[in-house]
Amino acid sequence: MSDVRENLLYSEEHEWIKIEGDTGRVGVTDHAQMEMSDILYAEVPEVGRSVKKGETIGAMESVKTVADVYAPVSGEIVEANHELENSPQMINDSPYDDGWFIVIRIEDESELDKLMDADAYADFIGD
Repeated sequence: MSDVRENLLYSEEHEWIKIEGDTGRVGVTDHAQMEMSDILYAEVPEVGRSVKKGETIGAMESVKTVADVYAPVSGEIVEANHELENSPQMINDSPYDDGWFIVIRIEDESELDKLMDADAYADFIGD
């Protein structure tokens, strides 16, 4: 059973966002990292890049598959977790704490309304 945390919002593409003022910390969900299995490679974007909701912001590769990571909201990337490039297993070990991908300055708060809360996401993944 996946760890689905209450204080986060979730996308259908299995990203989470934790709202921190006018920014949001973004990563992939516990469910997504379990589906990927052993993550061997992670790619994160450059700081300063503007992205639209649904745009690719990174990638993960495991022995099983390659998966893109998508922006759950539009905005400017103000921080990127480049530690993932040297230690991609942090996504498996700690997807909600150490394994985050980016911090994004949220451009349009109304986009948050289209994301799922913990209960809706748990239903979505069948947990």
